[in-house]
Amino acid sequence: MNHVDGPVAVVTGGSSGIGRAAALRLAAGGSAVAVNSIDADSAARVVDEIIAAGGNAVPLVCDVADLAAVHREIDDLAGRWGHVDQLVTSAGIQRYGTVTETTEALWDEIFAVNVKGTFSVVRACMPYLRASRGAVVIVSSVQGNTTQENVVAYTASKGALNAFMRSVAVDEARFGVRVNAVLPGSVDTPMLRASAESFRAPEESVEDVLRFWGSSHPIGRVALPAEIAEVIAFLVEPRASFVTGAEIRVDGGLLARLAAALPTQTTAPQLDESET
Repeated sequence: MNHVDGPVAVVTGGSSGIGRAAALRLAAGGSAVAVNSIDADSAARVVDEIIAAGGNAVPLVCDVADLAAVHREIDDLAGRWGHVDQLVTSAGIQRYGTVTETTEALWDEIFAVNVKGTFSVVRACMPYLRASRGAVVIVSSVQGNTTQENVVAYTASKGALNAFMRSVAVDEARFGVRVNAVLPGSVDTPMLRASAESFRAPEESVEDVLRFWGSSHPIGRVALPAEIAEVIAFLVEPRASFVTGAEIRVDGGLLARLAAALPTQTTAPQLDESET
């Protein structure tokens, strides 16, 4: 057994996007990181990146929706490294469709990865997290609390994650385990770029679409994965020792702004109290 003295982190969906950024950030902060992906080559690339930077990492190759496989991999990891202290669940997929357009197969696909996958890895890690009084961060979405059009299954899955997080946070608090969720707005990930590619007009580039989507955020742009990773790193570390059961929006002000726009005026009208 190669026991690890510092924190041990498991990051699902760790080969791309927010998961990759979280794996790199936690490794830079001193955690040994198990990088999960369903694809061995993708996981290996991130592991190599971490090791090249002087960190400690191993691949954790399994389908998060396969509960038995997840348990085997987590038990093996804990047996080799001695403990699990930090868990980030970032594995997820995005699909489109209204309720009448969403097939049973599509619904099941989204819930298998986004919801069952999160349940599987949280369940598998929890005995070790209890032993270490560790922390969990679930990567959800602002669409767990609001929604765009045409994403009924995805939005439902993110709402389920938020509810799951709250329940686990309450149950595990007595064991010293903290559980929180981050709710990003639009983030410049391969998944978002794939969506931009599918939605762009022939005369538009992917960058044009990302700029347009970014304009809906008061901060004026989409996020970088590393910006979400910084919040994740805070939440899994002792600095956040009194934070649990929280939904932390990292959305550039997206949900803070009303959709209704005022008419364009150089001077705001002054209303008497009787008019407000």
